[in-house]
Amino acid sequence: MSDTASSAATAAATASSTTTEASPITKTSVVGRWADEPDDVVEEPEATSTSSATDGIILDSLAIDESKKVNNFLDDPEDANIQAVTSGETPYTSAVRFEDLNLSPELLKGLYVEMKFERPSKIQSISLPMILTPPFKNLIAQAHNGSGKTTCFVLGMLSRVDPKLGVPQALCICPTRELAIQNMEVLLKMGKFTGITSELGLPADKANYMPISKRAPITAQVIIGTPGTINKWIAAKKLGTSQLKILVFDEADHMLAEGGFKEDSVRIMKEIVRWSPKCQVLLFSATFNENVKAFVSKIVKDLFKQEYNQLFVKKEELSLDSVKQYKVNLPDELSKILVIKDKIMELGQKVGQTIIFVKTRKSAGMLHDALSGYGYEVTTIQGALTQEDRDKIVKEFKDGLTQVLISTDVLARGFDQAQVNLVVNYDLPIRHDHQSEPDHEVYLHRIGRAGRFGRKGAVFNLLCGERDNMIMEKIERHFNHYVTEVTSWTDDEQFEDALKKAGLM
Repeated sequence: MSDTASSAATAAATASSTTTEASPITKTSVVGRWADEPDDVVEEPEATSTSSATDGIILDSLAIDESKKVNNFLDDPEDANIQAVTSGETPYTSAVRFEDLNLSPELLKGLYVEMKFERPSKIQSISLPMILTPPFKNLIAQAHNGSGKTTCFVLGMLSRVDPKLGVPQALCICPTRELAIQNMEVLLKMGKFTGITSELGLPADKANYMPISKRAPITAQVIIGTPGTINKWIAAKKLGTSQLKILVFDEADHMLAEGGFKEDSVRIMKEIVRWSPKCQVLLFSATFNENVKAFVSKIVKDLFKQEYNQLFVKKEELSLDSVKQYKVNLPDELSKILVIKDKIMELGQKVGQTIIFVKTRKSAGMLHDALSGYGYEVTTIQGALTQEDRDKIVKEFKDGLTQVLISTDVLARGFDQAQVNLVVNYDLPIRHDHQSEPDHEVYLHRIGRAGRFGRKGAVFNLLCGERDNMIMEKIERHFNHYVTEVTSWTDDEQFEDALKKAGLM
């Protein structure tokens, strides 16, 4: 087996850059998109889930910061708060050390040397035995952002692959290309010493476009991609599923929700069941509402006809109390910009990086122009940008070249950057199908961008009018958590005091 990561990284990046192609976008991936609200205008979808290719530069440029202690978790729940429901008589013992999991020496080396891990987190210690113990039962798992759930399914995939068998054996489906790329980075680091090959399944840009009929069959052992491209590869008989041992859905609540990627996801599952009925299915997400949870349980039970385990964290434990949340009442839209300029931007430069979440592309552009006009260096990411521009903006932000990033919800889920200490909700997240109701899951994902990997974090919710206050009250009731009010938006001392209480000053 190879003892370097470069060959795996190069193989994955090269294959992705020369063999992927654009994937058609179904209505399912357009209606009710959580990632980018298009200003109530019918337009060509930017395909948050299937929006472009990657190349060798991407994998290198989005490298994980070596200094991060990934196992110093933002919100590692106590064992009592984790509800594990196991099926059948298979005994599971929590793993105190990674050595308890019967992993290969190459994987242990990747965990300790490359990932800088010291021990499993609470979520990992409970879920990894359920993933790695024969007969490899399916798992529906809900775990905090920042609690190490990515490690759970990446380690699960790597541990199940036979490095001597050059066929697809593990498949991970993600709702966005940014999340797919990020998960691939984790896989390449963790699997550096295993010699396991991997490939990104993302649609290509125009420069790298190749008709799918001309590409060779996929031989990479682990594939991570978005649902449209993966479906197209399977339909074209370029991605074989007969040897698949493990199938992962990251952010599974969105992948299997109405208005998400339900149609594509179910189609992938059905194809895999047909050729690999014993394939293990792992469904991971930070949030599962009751409707999605019921559907997920039903499809895993009915389609795969196997026993499955469940792991959930109590809802009240998902409020991420360690991140200080504040609300600021403002008289009008202009005052939102002024409070960002005069208070948050000025103070934020002293404490780390900031992400400002907006609802629409129009709001993103307006805020970008306003802050740039005041002389601030800001970057903006939203789904209508080209893949090259999105990759460049993410790289600059991850490299610390820019301090403030304005984003639609395209980066609300799964985006990891340890230096982000401030999150601003310029617009509160609301449900697409019910404009007076908050989107609790998106709110949770947004505030989870602050204080990653055990760092301090603060969130400022900017409220303007009765409607915003009503939505904020519903968010507070849902998470059983009162959000502290900054009573005067013009008082510098109140904002400084808020950041001090968050441990940032």
